[in-house]
Amino acid sequence: MAAEEGLVADDGTNCSENTEVSQETNIFTVEVLQIVKEAQQQHGLRHGDFQRYRGYCSRRIKRIRKSLHFPQGDKRRVHPKKINIDVIKDVRYIQLPLFSAERAWAYGMQLKSEANTEPRKKFHMMSRLKKAVQYAEELFSLCEHDKCDARTKLEAQAYRNYIRGSLEFELEKWQSAIESYSSVKKIYESLAKAVTEEQQTMYLQRVGEIEPNIRYCAYNIGDENALSELMEMRRTAGGDFMSGELDTLLSQTREKQSATLSEVTWQGRTVAVKSEPVRLFLLNLQESAQEVERAEGLDNKISIYESLLKQCIDAQQVLRDSLQDDQNFKLAQRGQPMEGKVSNQHYLHSYLAYIKHTKTIERNLVLIDSMKCNLPGGQVEEGKKITKPQDLVRLYDIIIQNLGEIPNLHGIEDDESLQQEMQTRALGFKAFKCFYIAHSYAGAKKWKEAIGLYARVLEYTREASQQYKKLDRAAIYKGEQSALSDLAQEADSLKYSCHASSILDTDTLTDQMAHVSIANNKPLSERLDQYLEDSSLLKGKAKLVQFPPDFKAIPSRPLFFDLALNHVEMPGLEHKIEQKKAAGGITGAIKGWFWGQKK
Repeated sequence: MAAEEGLVADDGTNCSENTEVSQETNIFTVEVLQIVKEAQQQHGLRHGDFQRYRGYCSRRIKRIRKSLHFPQGDKRRVHPKKINIDVIKDVRYIQLPLFSAERAWAYGMQLKSEANTEPRKKFHMMSRLKKAVQYAEELFSLCEHDKCDARTKLEAQAYRNYIRGSLEFELEKWQSAIESYSSVKKIYESLAKAVTEEQQTMYLQRVGEIEPNIRYCAYNIGDENALSELMEMRRTAGGDFMSGELDTLLSQTREKQSATLSEVTWQGRTVAVKSEPVRLFLLNLQESAQEVERAEGLDNKISIYESLLKQCIDAQQVLRDSLQDDQNFKLAQRGQPMEGKVSNQHYLHSYLAYIKHTKTIERNLVLIDSMKCNLPGGQVEEGKKITKPQDLVRLYDIIIQNLGEIPNLHGIEDDESLQQEMQTRALGFKAFKCFYIAHSYAGAKKWKEAIGLYARVLEYTREASQQYKKLDRAAIYKGEQSALSDLAQEADSLKYSCHASSILDTDTLTDQMAHVSIANNKPLSERLDQYLEDSSLLKGKAKLVQFPPDFKAIPSRPLFFDLALNHVEMPGLEHKIEQKKAAGGITGAIKGWFWGQKK
């Protein structure tokens, strides 16, 4: 049969490996979700490249039509041919509407990403999604016939409802969308119970992808618990593709809450928040601390911080664009002194920069806490990379740099309490940085340098502890103070440990040098007064004298200088020169007269 010949894709895989045909009853089995998932993962959607996937779908449709001898016309004109149940004699006929729907859907998703900067493309996106629904309906109608088995019918129905739900979601028809998505979820959960473990994972993964959309639709319908469920899903999503989708849904959910946030207070000054992206970011900031505390695992926490920092950068860019006409902002960007008071929007920009620095510090501290467990000599987790002390030094360097930039933000240059606070924290983190530098020197057995650095750590910790007590908000940094006291104890013990190791290494080196024999390379003529049993004199070429001999300094020949010549006066020759000139003048006059007469 034609279905058994297969069809080779771009990457050389067999396109009919996920389709089966019963030889006895001629019933088709099409694993729709598996075909779609494999095509998406291998041709661009792993990295969100919808344009590449759309091109693949077009090429595959063309190859299938060519292999089935089912063209849509010739080189001159197009003759559309509809696929009906009488035409289907090969399972690949069913793949034509499937990949046509995938092509239209991929184009719609591509236009959706482009519509952020070009809003007119949203209408084109809706048109493509409607076309995808038409092809999905065609696929479902073909699979409803008796030529397809029950599993194929269920998968075609789930695919049709998924594409329809995507269109209704974009059209903001929340009730219809939640019904379509719920139907997809129910079908895939039922199929997951009747297949192998590998296929079960694929179905449950699809259920996990549509779950956030169901929650978002429920929230828009009026379910108050849907927002908390979305946030819980975001905490457990980690850094995969779903985290980006959840961030988008959460930002759309918070747009309705942003109207209540009209102003913000920082360092005793209240400023109005006029920009919508800034409002959304500040709402996310209020909930980020709880999200990090509830998140499980390092990857989930880092993903939350990265998402928050990205939103902060976008909000800063919006404010920067709105401050193009602010003269003080332009002067500040050039590093020139400003005139007068900082404007409210300029002050808000400084506040966002402060948040960016502080969240970067928090993210690095989370990374440091996780990396300390994998230092050499500790209990390294299985499958984890061993942490080098230099890696921690680099992170502490970034923290110190961020703390140094905060007091220089525009609008708070004269805040002495904030400057003192940042300097104290920077001094404490310098102690940690110096500690791990000393740790790296100790690992290289450079004991003197390590002892000196551990002594510097003790100085830093002592100074930082004294300055922490003088801060107005010292209670906030109790954790850092306790960490400094623990660091001082550990540095003190390691200092004496390095001192002992240096002594032991010196004794070992002395014992080794005692057994080293030093050969006397002087020739025999220069050590006649020393008795030494030198076996080298009895074999080979004995070194009796130094040959060739060394060069010796000898006196050079004297140099004579004629000093009297500078005082000798030479006789003058002016009278001879004058006589010669006079003779030459008379002769020239006679010759000129003679030749003139001759002419």
